[in-house]
Amino acid sequence: MSKNVLITGAGSGFGKLAALALAQRGHHVIATTETEQQASELKAEAPQLTVIKLDITSNDVKKVHDFEIDVLINNAGAGQTGPIVDIPMDRLRHLFEVNVFGTMAITQEVLKDMVPRKSGRVIIMSSIAGVFSAPAFGPYSMTKHALEAMGKAMRMEVAPLGIDVTIINPGPYATGFNDRMVDSMWEWFGDQSLNKAAEDLFKMVGQFTVTDQMNPVEVSDRLVELVEAETTTENNFVPVDIKERLGM
Repeated sequence: MSKNVLITGAGSGFGKLAALALAQRGHHVIATTETEQQASELKAEAPQLTVIKLDITSNDVKKVHDFEIDVLINNAGAGQTGPIVDIPMDRLRHLFEVNVFGTMAITQEVLKDMVPRKSGRVIIMSSIAGVFSAPAFGPYSMTKHALEAMGKAMRMEVAPLGIDVTIINPGPYATGFNDRMVDSMWEWFGDQSLNKAAEDLFKMVGQFTVTDQMNPVEVSDRLVELVEAETTTENNFVPVDIKERLGM
């Protein structure tokens, strides 16, 4: 059965791939982007999508009430690496503003329409970083751990209301997101940083993250499955053995 699926952060990466795949399978996809320029580019490339500019950190979240949404895919997110002792607070606050508070804001708005209907599904894009942290990835992991807590509590709270909440946890996939995140700490980390002595470790972990990244179609395929599934599990690791690969 065709569903109305709203995807945040659909201008690139997992969001864009999932939007195109779901539309091809006959779903009505509302693909949202952070900026008007991204929206214009996506409209030109994929006219089969309903594309709107929707910044989840603004009042744009009210736009969700223009649609009857069956499934919300919370894909929009920001990345930032760097040691905990040195991370600039403005960068950490921005990370939480997007990944946690923005995700929470749009989810609450969508639930205002789902709850009276007693139906709907919310898919939260977490990460393997939501259950695992590593040197230099603490800031990002902090936000994904917060999404894990949000999603798990919400799943139990809204299940009696007829709404399903599930979490997807991808490993390192080649969308460009990880590469930009790994590079982000070098915009401010330097000789005056308190944790300068661990620079080689941070470089090693960053290089490990961006080496041999996997095909992101695996994640979009799993998102399609979650949209169409009758029931879901609490967490969905992609690939399914990512924890074993990391020795968890």
